Amino acid sequence: MNKYSFVARVPDKPGTLHRVAEIVKSYSGNIIRIQYDRRIDPATVFFEVAAEPEGYSRMKEDLHALGYLQESLPTLGFLKFSVYLPHEPGSLFELLTYITGAGANIAYIDFDDRRCDPGRVTISLNVEETAIVESLLDRLKSRYRLEILEYDTTGEQLDDTVFYVRFAQAVRGLIGTAEDEFLLSLLQDVNHIVQELNSLGQDPREVFESILRTGRTLKNTTGDGFYADVQRIALTDDVEVFCFQMPGGGNIFLLRAPDETVMIDTGYGVYHEDAVRMFRHYDLGDPGKLNQIYITHADADHCGAAGFFDATAYTHTGSLEIIRRANRAYGSRSESSILEEVYTTVINLFSQFTPPKNPEVFAAGRIGMRSIFPILARFRVHDLEFEVLESLGGHMHGQVYFFCPTHGIIFTADTLINFGSLDEERKRYNSLADFLVTSVNVDSDRARQERKALLELIRETDEELAPAGRRCLVACGHGAISVLSDGRLEAVGEIERYRAKEPGEG
Repeated sequence: MNKYSFVARVPDKPGTLHRVAEIVKSYSGNIIRIQYDRRIDPATVFFEVAAEPEGYSRMKEDLHALGYLQESLPTLGFLKFSVYLPHEPGSLFELLTYITGAGANIAYIDFDDRRCDPGRVTISLNVEETAIVESLLDRLKSRYRLEILEYDTTGEQLDDTVFYVRFAQAVRGLIGTAEDEFLLSLLQDVNHIVQELNSLGQDPREVFESILRTGRTLKNTTGDGFYADVQRIALTDDVEVFCFQMPGGGNIFLLRAPDETVMIDTGYGVYHEDAVRMFRHYDLGDPGKLNQIYITHADADHCGAAGFFDATAYTHTGSLEIIRRANRAYGSRSESSILEEVYTTVINLFSQFTPPKNPEVFAAGRIGMRSIFPILARFRVHDLEFEVLESLGGHMHGQVYFFCPTHGIIFTADTLINFGSLDEERKRYNSLADFLVTSVNVDSDRARQERKALLELIRETDEELAPAGRRCLVACGHGAISVLSDGRLEAVGEIERYRAKEPGEG
C-alpha cells in the first residue's frame, strides 16, 4: 500500500465527507489523515490515504466526476459593486441570473428596500480571470446603473470561503511562478502544520500568518531592502574575522588571511547576491575564489547558499543526510515530528535553499575530546588551528563547533546566541520559527547540556588567555561576536550597519 494525498473541494451540505469516504473505501483505500475546519475554509478538505496505485487512480476518477477533486488553483479576483435595480418583481432574480451565468461566486450581498436608496444592491464576488469580470461588467452596465466599489486581482481581498486559494496566491507572489500541482502539494504540507499546532491549542490563522510573514520577511530584506550588521576583528597580525549579521537567519563569517579567505556558514540562498555585493564593499575580493567553506549545521540559514560557491564545503555527515532527507529533525528523537519536516520544506522554499554540492564530510571517528565534545578533525587558516567539535545533537543532529584554543575564538553555531544584540526585526523573525516548530532545538535537554559545557569551556579559555590580556571570542550563530561577562554574552568591538541602499537614495 502506498501513501497518497489529495485536496477535495466539497459542497457545504450534509453527507459530502461521507461520500468521499465511501469512494476511498470502495477501492480498498484507508484514510490515514483528514483535516477539515470550516472556520478556515468551509469547502476544502485535506486527505491522505493508503491504497494500491490502481485503486488510487480509480478514486481520483470518481472524485473528479463528482467535481470534488481539486486539481488546480484558479486565479481569483475580488469585485465589490453596487447595482440599482428597478422596483419590479423578478429584478433581483434577473441580476443573479447574470452573475450565475458568469460563473462568479457571491461572497456578500446586501439589499433592503426600506432604505433611502431602495433599489441599491451591494454585492461582493469571487471571480476567475479578468476576462470573466469584464464580460460580466459589460453585461451589467448595459442593463443597470452600476457603481464599482472595489476591484482587486491580487487575492488579498478574497473572503474566507476561498481561504486556501487566497493563501496559495500569496505564496505564489512570494516565490514567483509555481505550478498548481506544486502549490497543492505545498498546501497539503502547510495544512499538516496547521493540524498539528491546532491540536496544541494554537490559532490556525496565526499559523498561516506566521508562514507568510516568514516568506515576506525574506523577500522584503533582499535587494534594496538588504542590510547587515558588521564586525571586523583582528585575531592575529595576519588574520581577521568578519561577522555579517544577516537581516533574517544566521551569521556569515569570513576569515581573511594574506593567502586565503575561508567562510564559516553561508546564510540563506536568497541573500547570496546581496552578500556578494557586501563582501566586495568590504574589499574581501572575489567570493568565487574562496578557499574553503566550513558549515556548522544543516539549517537553511547556515548552509543554504553554499551551492553558489565553487569552494569545497566541509560538514558533518549528519548534516549531509539532513540535507538529503529535507528534515531538520533527522537523527534526533524528534525525527518523526511533522512540524519539523514541514517547516524544513517551507523554509527551504522561501529561502531559495541551495546546499553545498558534493561536500566533504568530517571523519566519523574521534581524534580526541574537548570537554564533553569529541574532536573530529583539525584544520588551519594561516596561523590559526581549529578543532572541529561534535555537538551532542541538541539543536540539530550533526551540528559542529569550530574552536581555536590558542588564539581564543569559538564558532558556537546555534547553541550559543547573543539575543541581546539582536534588533527587534531579527527577534520577530526568529520567533516565527520557534512558533512553527514549538522549539528550534530538536532535543532541548541535550541543548541545555551543550550550552553549559560551552560556557564552561569559554570560561576556562578566558583564564588561560588572561595573562596575555586576551579574551575568548564567541562567534555565535546569531547576533554579535561577543565575550562572556558575568555569565552573559556582551558584544565586542565596533558594529556598523551596512545597507544596500542608504536612506534617501533614489
